[in-house]
Amino acid sequence: MDKLGLFQNIRVYWLAFIVYWGIVLFGYDTGIGGGVVSQGYFKSHFGLTNPDGSANTKKSNDVSSNVVSVLQAGAFFGALGSAPISAWIGRKWSLFGWTIIFAVGAILQTVAGGSRGLGYIYAGRVIAGIGIGAISAVAPAYVSECSPKDVRGRITGLFQIMVAIGVMISYFINLGISLHIKSGPAVWRIPFGFQLVPAGILAFGLLTVKESPRWLASKGRLDDAIRNLAYMRRLSPDDERVRAEMAEIEAAIEEERQARKGLGLREAFFGKGNFIRFVIAVVIFLLQQWGGQNSVNYYAPQIFQSIGYSGTSNSLLASGIYGIVKVVATALFVFFLVDSLGRKLSLFISSMGMGILFFIIGALLKTYPPPTDPSAQPPPASKAMAAMLYLYVCFYSMGWGPLPWVYVSDIFPTRTRHYGLATASASQWLFNFVLSKVTPDMVTDLGYKIFLMFATINIGGMATFSLAIPETKGRSLEEMDIIFGSVSADQRQADIARQERALEHEINETTSERSIEQKV
Repeated sequence: MDKLGLFQNIRVYWLAFIVYWGIVLFGYDTGIGGGVVSQGYFKSHFGLTNPDGSANTKKSNDVSSNVVSVLQAGAFFGALGSAPISAWIGRKWSLFGWTIIFAVGAILQTVAGGSRGLGYIYAGRVIAGIGIGAISAVAPAYVSECSPKDVRGRITGLFQIMVAIGVMISYFINLGISLHIKSGPAVWRIPFGFQLVPAGILAFGLLTVKESPRWLASKGRLDDAIRNLAYMRRLSPDDERVRAEMAEIEAAIEEERQARKGLGLREAFFGKGNFIRFVIAVVIFLLQQWGGQNSVNYYAPQIFQSIGYSGTSNSLLASGIYGIVKVVATALFVFFLVDSLGRKLSLFISSMGMGILFFIIGALLKTYPPPTDPSAQPPPASKAMAAMLYLYVCFYSMGWGPLPWVYVSDIFPTRTRHYGLATASASQWLFNFVLSKVTPDMVTDLGYKIFLMFATINIGGMATFSLAIPETKGRSLEEMDIIFGSVSADQRQADIARQERALEHEINETTSERSIEQKV
């Protein structure tokens, strides 16, 4: 297929821009909970203080971990439940339904306070979690299915830019509230209520985009599929390139139907060439979570305090800068490097860079412990460690940040993609949940050794894994079956040729019918 330019694919970029507002929510929600619970007025209002007004550390730690973890528990179930629903009603309308569910959860969190206690926040976080988990599974599948292969890595990589933007917004909203709003329900109503802004953009934006051509073709709605594909490529439905892409989609769907006729979930997971894809999807997110990034994400203020940035505004500002560096680094990688370096090389360089920097941070923290005086300015060693964390997030953003989602979106065939993305998303939330539960204790118990542990996982596990997986850059979604051994290359070529002949025949018949009608 000819190389398509930016404006040729403008409708695909628009679709990705709209759908990925759901991913801004994903990032925002992971960053906002801990910051809200740490506000003094929130603690006193919801009874997280001792009778004399001093902080009750155990109570506030319990509530903080609950607020973070119930969202992830809901997200785990939402991600799993999204697969059958998006296969049944389509990507677009299932996404719309999950957004409405999320909004209900956001409203419950926002109205908490007064006679409405913490139960409203917990219930709201669970319901919002169900929505966010499902959105995180459906959105990449939807965007991947609508993107042409030569820009698919760039477009699906927007996922991680949107996560980074969501996290950054949450850091700065927390910082703004800690500086300007000391009391009143606005302390939690502004951050929780803000969730409705991206949710509203997503819900209304979805009304302006088309359903996935691959999903329509899998349901036998070929005319709609060709019409939507032509619309997204800004070409005529009779254009040779549209017909060639449609033939490839149909050939893959037909092969899957033949190979899996009459078989359900068991075949989806254990069919020829499928099980290894699910193993990759789970392991890639296990490693991503245990590579240290989310520990830094959730507990950025605490981690900056642990290396010598004392005081709330100091550590929150350092976290905000970290958020900005992450967005910029992710954007540079996704737009300029993702489709030139390839998936394997990017993941390998990323994990080696992160591991080396974590070893340096661990060694510095052991050799130069941070000052115990909270009013002291950060010493040079603390500034060096902060610089290492900023460099670390650049390496993270060029590989293990955006690429697991791109890679998992790449490897699944149309028929099982929703199961694949749901499994990946559910694993991501499950390991996220475990990590957010154990990180505070690990930071306390391990000290500098936590950085050495993450460094070892980065180099020993993630770098090795990235060398073992197949390259997917520049391959169409339909070619993945050949890579993973579901079908031979010769068989695929014969199927494509047959579908092209069938389409040619159909178009010729339509043309001759039209000419007969005109003569009559």
